[in-house]
Amino acid sequence: MENATNAVDLDEYDRKILAVLREDGRITVTELAQRIGLSKTPCQQRLKRLIENRVILGFTALIDPAKLALDHVAFAEVKLSDTREEALGEFNAAVRRIPEVEECHMIASNFDYLLKVRTADIRKYRIVLGERISSLPHVASTSTYISMETIRETVRS
Repeated sequence: MENATNAVDLDEYDRKILAVLREDGRITVTELAQRIGLSKTPCQQRLKRLIENRVILGFTALIDPAKLALDHVAFAEVKLSDTREEALGEFNAAVRRIPEVEECHMIASNFDYLLKVRTADIRKYRIVLGERISSLPHVASTSTYISMETIRETVRS
């Protein structure tokens, strides 16, 4: 099922399964099979294979951050003082331990990482930035962009 680039070869039914699961991860196998036009057993086998091959990484609940008073989103550019592999590994391991950092991307730009940070408000963000992000290994500087409104957000695990 995998090719040399680590991508997985998917046929029409596999893609249909993934499309349906993106919309409703709690759908029963019986209903999923009906929606994609297969009987239950082959659908279940395909689903199992997609999970085993780590095409499907898991099933999660989508939570409305506003209901948890976590609707403040900031993006932080992070520039490192050292970008050798060991320093990158130290930064990566440490940033994974900050629960407010929802996403962390290494960027090809004049800075090294872009972090998506979710907090209750600007005061909480300032604490996370000052106490946690700025003290991560090898951080030389940060720059913040505050999201005023989310127009489109795709949540995937």
